[in-house]
Amino acid sequence: MVESSNKLVAVELDLSLGAAPSPEAEHDRQVAIHDLIEANSFALSNGIAGPFRLQLSSVDGRLVFNLRDAAEQLVYTIALSLTPFRRIVRDYFQICDSYNAAIRNSSPGQIETIDMARRGIHNEGSELLMERLSGKAEIDFNTSRRLFTLICALMWRP
Repeated sequence: MVESSNKLVAVELDLSLGAAPSPEAEHDRQVAIHDLIEANSFALSNGIAGPFRLQLSSVDGRLVFNLRDAAEQLVYTIALSLTPFRRIVRDYFQICDSYNAAIRNSSPGQIETIDMARRGIHNEGSELLMERLSGKAEIDFNTSRRLFTLICALMWRP
């Protein structure tokens, strides 16, 4: 089987500047990385071929995608302002808190309603990421969803 060059084969988050995530956030991060590596579509718009090893970090208010080749050589960097993501991430954290509280205290119908809102905000963040990467990298929606989960992990503050 031929391996596609339009993909990520490794993902690392630089969490060195942030506080330790909650157990739920850590679990979401691990699942997102695993799922992202298992199935993703990531192609640079400038034609540089992968597959890529991604280091995702937050530096000086920017979301930084450092893309390396199999030899660990940096081949491309994408830097996006975090400002457009701040409201969506804040809303996502708030709805996640509501969802976690609802699991303990609410009816299945209430939990389902909150979960639908949570997924909607997550989708909104995923669509924003696809927009912001346009012209730099082409990704599919599932890849964007998993990357948005990792962006949330980078921006998480206790």
